Amino acid sequence: MTMTTQPQPGEHDPLAALRALTLAALAALIALGLAWELWLAPTGSGTWAIKVLPLVLCVGGLLRHRVHTYRWIALLVWLYFMEGVIRAWGDRGLSARLAALQIALSLLLFAMSVLYIRRRLRAGQVA
Repeated sequence: MTMTTQPQPGEHDPLAALRALTLAALAALIALGLAWELWLAPTGSGTWAIKVLPLVLCVGGLLRHRVHTYRWIALLVWLYFMEGVIRAWGDRGLSARLAALQIALSLLLFAMSVLYIRRRLRAGQVA
């Protein structure tokens, strides 16, 4: 494989699974945030659904395989992890279960992002 950010046609892409899992975890975290705040256990008029906006802004960079975006999401996701911990501790019922799911998705997104970054650095693809 060459030192480009994407494999050439016909080449095997060893990072494809990591990218797919990262995008799946990100999409699930966005969907959970929207569903939680708009339908499942809203905390008000639904304005808290805006909390997923930073995650939505990351989608383009992840689709373009930008290491900078993977690094950024690896830091950003800790805000969602902390919210999940706080709400799992303080809320009851469905909201506490949704918070536990947010914690799990945050950890998965962090792990996949870090693995992707490490593999790209190891391969010398830091563009």
